[in-house]
This record gives sequence, structure tokens and C-alpha cells, in this order.
Amino acid sequence: MRPQAHWTLADWLQWQESLNPRSIELGLNRIRLVAQRLDLPSGKIRTLTVAGTNGKGSSSTLAALILREAGYRVGLYTSPHLLHYNERIAINGVPASDGDICRAFMAIEQARGETLLTYFEFGTLAALWLFREAGVDVQVLEIGLGGRLDAANLVDADVALITNIGLDHTDWLGTDRESIAREKAGIMRAGRVAVCADSDAPAAIAASAQALDAPLIQIGREFGFSAEAGQWHWSGPGGELRNLPMPGLRGANQLQNASGAITAVRSLSLKIPEEAIRRALPALQLAGRYQRIGNVILDVGHNAEAAQVLADNLLRDKSAGRILLVLGMLSDKPIEAVGRELARCADLVFLGTLPGPRGLSADALAQRLHSSGLKCQICDDIPAAFAQAQQAAKTGDWVVVTGSFLSVAAVAEIAHG
Repeated sequence: MRPQAHWTLADWLQWQESLNPRSIELGLNRIRLVAQRLDLPSGKIRTLTVAGTNGKGSSSTLAALILREAGYRVGLYTSPHLLHYNERIAINGVPASDGDICRAFMAIEQARGETLLTYFEFGTLAALWLFREAGVDVQVLEIGLGGRLDAANLVDADVALITNIGLDHTDWLGTDRESIAREKAGIMRAGRVAVCADSDAPAAIAASAQALDAPLIQIGREFGFSAEAGQWHWSGPGGELRNLPMPGLRGANQLQNASGAITAVRSLSLKIPEEAIRRALPALQLAGRYQRIGNVILDVGHNAEAAQVLADNLLRDKSAGRILLVLGMLSDKPIEAVGRELARCADLVFLGTLPGPRGLSADALAQRLHSSGLKCQICDDIPAAFAQAQQAAKTGDWVVVTGSFLSVAAVAEIAHG
């Protein structure tokens, strides 16, 4: 069945999921073929590409916000979305409308012929098509999975930013940090600046930059940060910025992410006034990243590194109350490692089943968490787990929803009341 002009965005997305039998199919040959027919990507648009295991979303969002505050028209492409698909494609901070995305999808459909694009490839092409149509000055592209073979790597980045590198998507990217780092480094381009914000970067990052003759700007070497009494300082190429306001996103890891974003933006050969950075930092907001709503904290962390950061933040910020976790995870995530990290802070865990072919049942999740020592209660699904956690919560307790974008999405609107 071919798409129809009257289709809604929901119709398009449902059809895309059925078009290619593989939901994930890495490689650039398919998307490059269709992009050429659409005359994409446009070499006239300055591009910052962001890869990494954790910290990509906040780094991409802050970079786009700084560029907007500096007066540029900015396209931002991120994934996955939390509640609405439109979150993935934003122009000057405004998510693309259903109608605009559908127009882009139709243009892609007319150009693809018999090429079987994936759901993610459709979205990437739609973002590039809409950014070109809107005449953006700069586009910030977040890599969805890996780097080298990810659809967003279709574009030759003027600056590549690599955030934290951890063990995630090991079935696709490799089973150790060096292998994963080589895939992330695939977003670098010959002779163009690469920024790495991982303070313990695998050797593959520097080796890849050297092989490409790409100038590498490394945290702890060419740039860095320090914090004191509610403010912080950045230093790097071109000087230093002192007494900066804290990022609007909570969590100790956000200074590292912000340092990388500032360094990357300042490497784009654009005019970036210091005041643009000062305005952007406190304005940074991103749903589901250590997001506090009353006694509820929403955090989409779904790998061991993210769980470690979450546990550290909770232990640092908690008062005398308990920490009640609401947890749902996908079957291909490092569940045992996540459990060991969360066991450092959780008093009680309410487990919920996640839907879909990769979703793990609460019973199966409990079995895989058994060795962590977590005290778990099995619930039907995430909303039921959240309801039970809220019922069990006493004054001073925190209810923390984590483990997956799906877990947070299932209760985000409920938590907001």
C-alpha cells in the first residue's frame, strides 16, 4: 500500500514501521540514494553532529539554544521522542507541525522509489528536508545509534561532538568501549574539528582523529571546567568564561555535558557572544532528564553509566526520606549492571512490564535483578507500578521513574497532573 495525501502523522508512522522488516538496519547506502534524489543534504548549512552513549540529548539541546541566543536560525534533530514524534524535529525551538512532517514524508516517498527506508531514516530525511525548507543557518544533529553507520551521519559535520562513551547497544556496536568508540568516531570528518567530552576517552577516539588529521579538542586537556558556590567556570580554546550560571538541568554530569556543548559551538567558526551562553545555560530544559515534579523524578537512563549518574545524583540530593523506584526496561539492556547501580540508592522498587517485542515483563525483570539485592514488587505495567509507588510514598519520599524512555513516557503526563 502506498501512502495517501490525506494520511495523518499517525498513519505515516504506522506505515513506516511496517515498510522495512528490520526496525534497525545500519548503513548509509539506502538513505544516501534517496537523499541524492532530494538534493540533500545542503552543503550550505553549518552542521554540528553529536554522538555518544549518554549526554547527547542535553548537549544537543544546549548547543542549539546557545546558537539561537546568538541570533542564528537553528534546526535541532534528536531522538527518541518522549511523548510526541514532533519533539524530534524543531526549528528555533518550535517542534515541527504534523502537517509539515507529513509534507516532508510525502516528498521522501515520491523520491525513494523501491528503496526500503527504515522509520529512523524517514525521520532523518524529513528533518534535513524541513531544515532546508526553513532556511536554517545551523543544524544540530543527534546521532540515534552509534555514529559511523547512523542515518544522521549522512551529513558531513563541520564539528563533531562526542559525549560520554559507555556500554550500550552492544549487539550493534561492539562489546567493549574501544569498539564502541570507533563507531562513535565515525562522525568525524577529515580536517574538521572533533570535540570529545568523555574524561576517560578510549584510545580509539584519538587514533581516529589522527588518522583523519582532524583537530581533536579533548576535555581535561584542551578544555575543562570547575565549579564553586552555585556557579562554574569554563576554559578552552580562545580563553575562558568565568562565573557562569548553572545549567537549568539538574545533575552533576550536566557541567561536563555543558562544557562539551560550549566547546563545540565555539568551534563552529561563528560569532558566539558570551551573553548568548549565559542566557542559554539557565534556560536549558529537557523532559525526562533528572526532571523533578513534586515528589517525582523522571529519568530516562537505561544503561549502567546512566544508572550510576542517577544513583550519584539521588544520594547527593536526597533528604531523610526513602527512594521508591518505578522501573521498566527493555530486554537488550544491561539490566544486571543497572540493578547493581540502583541498589546503592533504592529502598523499594516497583517493576512494570514494558510493551513491544523488546519489552521485558515485570516477572522476567525481577529474575534478572535478583542478584542485585533490590527489594522488588511486581506490577502489571508502569502506570500500575507508579500508582503503587505513590500510594506507598510518605512525606519526604521520592518516587523515581527510570529504566527506559518508555517507562518515563508511560507516566509523564500523570506526573504533571
